[in-house]
Amino acid sequence: MGLIDGAFSLLFGSGRNVVAETVGIFRENAETAGQREAEARSAVLNQYAAEFAAPRKSGFDAVIDGINRIPRPAMALGTLGLFLSAMIDPLWFATRMQGLALVPEPLWWLLGAVVSFYFGARHQAKGQEFQRSIAETLARAPVVQANVASLQALDGEAPAIGPEAPADPAVHATPTETAGPNPALDDWRRT
Repeated sequence: MGLIDGAFSLLFGSGRNVVAETVGIFRENAETAGQREAEARSAVLNQYAAEFAAPRKSGFDAVIDGINRIPRPAMALGTLGLFLSAMIDPLWFATRMQGLALVPEPLWWLLGAVVSFYFGARHQAKGQEFQRSIAETLARAPVVQANVASLQALDGEAPAIGPEAPADPAVHATPTETAGPNPALDDWRRT
């Protein structure tokens, strides 16, 4: 009994778990990692909440926000309105278009520049956001590739993708595949 107590006190003695502490050097503790991730997400959410928690200081902010949202819908609906007015009252529409023909060319250039900068800035911001999402997707590709190779190995197929796929199928084998003959598993594989 003293020998068993000595062995257990060597491994787990004095209130600590030597095995768990040793494994902790080589492998991250999943519970601690989850706790750190939860704390990080909580901090991000708290930051967002603090940013948007303050009420608007004046009606001016609400008015400016409303004005910033007007141009795109106004242009789209205005264009549709021009088509409708051309169908409903062609003479009224033709009169208005004759007025537009009198607008000097430099003013058309100025209008084109204003519209281009307005929509161009939005296009650039959306394009950068799209490129960021593509980069995140490409960063996840090796993980997905490794997962697919592992799943194919579990299914008994040779990994079909990835240059880093090992040539030895025992690397991806489950313990039951390498432990020895298993008649039930062999019968299942034959079906």
